[in-house]
Amino acid sequence: MAEAGAGNWCLIESDPGVFSELIRGFGVTGVQVEEIYSLDEDSFAPLKPVLGLIFLFKIDANSDTKSEGTLVQDNRLDEMFFAKQVIQNACATQAIINLLMNAKQESLDLGDNLKTFKDFTKSFDPQTAGLAMSNQEQLREVHNSFARQQVFELEDNSGAKDEDLFHFVGYLPVNGRLYELDGLNEGPLDHGAIGEGADWLSKAREVLQKRIEKYSSSEIRFNLMAIIKDRRLKYEQEIEELKTKTSAQSSEENLIEMARLESLLEAENMKWKQYKVDNIRRRHNYIPLIVNVLQVLAEQGKLTEFYETAAKRTKELKKSETQSK
Repeated sequence: MAEAGAGNWCLIESDPGVFSELIRGFGVTGVQVEEIYSLDEDSFAPLKPVLGLIFLFKIDANSDTKSEGTLVQDNRLDEMFFAKQVIQNACATQAIINLLMNAKQESLDLGDNLKTFKDFTKSFDPQTAGLAMSNQEQLREVHNSFARQQVFELEDNSGAKDEDLFHFVGYLPVNGRLYELDGLNEGPLDHGAIGEGADWLSKAREVLQKRIEKYSSSEIRFNLMAIIKDRRLKYEQEIEELKTKTSAQSSEENLIEMARLESLLEAENMKWKQYKVDNIRRRHNYIPLIVNVLQVLAEQGKLTEFYETAAKRTKELKKSETQSK
């Protein structure tokens, strides 16, 4: 089992349940994370208000897939929080923290730890803010608590680095302009004015679509998530408002809407419970169970039989895949 040591940050899974509980672990309340499967406007509408977007993509050194945003180097840096990434494997938390520190939403509560950290780093340049973040014990512990259990850690001495590298960045509006927060850059990237009365998500979709199109048509490994208002708070507030209306003037429409909202609230509560179960399973060490199962199969003389059956099925699957190509 590979374990994140002191000062190290582990890789974590790109998953809304992981990110939602990660944010809770930081002490932040009032928001959650939802996955977006399409850049169509209809995919964004049910999520509003959206505080920020988290985009995962492959770092491709062989093609011009870099962002076209303009590096911010003026006094706007004094009004924005930006921490440069100075440690490996922390880009998920880096993107989330950079977004949360700049997001504007009445439901968002950063919590004592991040509020103190934001005040402490107020006058820091991006490099120093990144160093300060890398030394934030609570952030590192919460981040590493989502490390996936590994049975073996193999050392590659061949010198070959064929494994694809993926990276998280954030997008959000600040003072009427769209910014990209990428910890690998020296500062925020400005993607231009949003336009008076325009929806910032429309501009963000255009920027993301243009960036995705820079990759070859065979590259489909992208992931997009949104930091949104906690839907439980949203539904609870709407239920309370409806209760006031219903008590003043009862109607069948209000009662139907009340039932709908209560159903949605229950679904959200169940989803959060499932997040906890899923994340417990991610953290759980299954190695003792696997070893015990193998021992029992060996004692019953079935281990060789199971192995041969599995090897045969694997061979058949590979043959089937080859024929279908």
